[in-house]
Amino acid sequence: MKAIPYLAARLPQLLGRLLLCAFFLTGIATGAQAQTDTTLTQSVVGKRWIVETRDGSVIQGIFLGQTDGGIRLQTDSAGEVLIPHTQIKSTKIVDDSRMRNGEYWFENPNATRYLFSPSAFSLKKGEAYYQNTYLLLNSFNVGLTDNITMGGGFELISTFSGTPAFYITPKATFGINDKWRAGGGLLYMNVIGLEEDFSGLGIGYGIVTYGNTDDNVTLGVGYGFVDDEFSKRPVLNLSGMKRISRRVGLVSENWLVPSDGYYGLISYGVRFMGERLTVDLAFINNGDIAESIAIGVPYVDFVIKFGK
Repeated sequence: MKAIPYLAARLPQLLGRLLLCAFFLTGIATGAQAQTDTTLTQSVVGKRWIVETRDGSVIQGIFLGQTDGGIRLQTDSAGEVLIPHTQIKSTKIVDDSRMRNGEYWFENPNATRYLFSPSAFSLKKGEAYYQNTYLLLNSFNVGLTDNITMGGGFELISTFSGTPAFYITPKATFGINDKWRAGGGLLYMNVIGLEEDFSGLGIGYGIVTYGNTDDNVTLGVGYGFVDDEFSKRPVLNLSGMKRISRRVGLVSENWLVPSDGYYGLISYGVRFMGERLTVDLAFINNGDIAESIAIGVPYVDFVIKFGK
């Protein structure tokens, strides 16, 4: 089955991510801050808040202000409630656009990437994430600014075998308007400890994304290289994601890679989401693979986000 060795050889060239990771989640405000920052609280009267209490309860409502006794919220189910400062663990101001039929949909924590390929969305400055693929590929990504991301990672088995494979993945993006974003980046991969002269391989690419962080599609064009030799024909990529519920989305990533002609790969899967965690369960497929594995080669990863 020629597709599997080909897939194993080509997919590392398409993997990307990142170099640093270590930011801790902080809340927008705490109970003590609410007591002292009256300018802040007055400026957000009338906005929707989510308050997490120390016993693990989550209360959502319109912020009415505060007293010495606590924060006042107008809730949909219980009317006006007073939450004592001593019981408050954290608070968050909610954008009304994140409300769907009275339910809060948190931001997609992994909007900057599909499975392997990137979108034109970037991490915000100070945000970061760790990604693990197949329990072997370890990737890190950090937002240096709101538009520039730096990343890198390594492969576990090669690290223990004495010839560690590593990669770096810088990316820069910018907004065109409310619906369109564009950007470009580089995936560079190399192996430490090889006896032969090898200067690395990778791909330089440009991307354009249409949509928002929940529902979008991205077209990518890039040129691969091995040592100092660049491909004469581009690598093409079309990817998309669709959020179908608060915690579930669909994701697809599809490639045309220069070979004898072009070699195509498609993928389709489900993304399970929490506020700081995503898990992708997908399949990679094409005509050759389907002859032996009808549904395709399984793909599994998880992402943990840090920062803001």
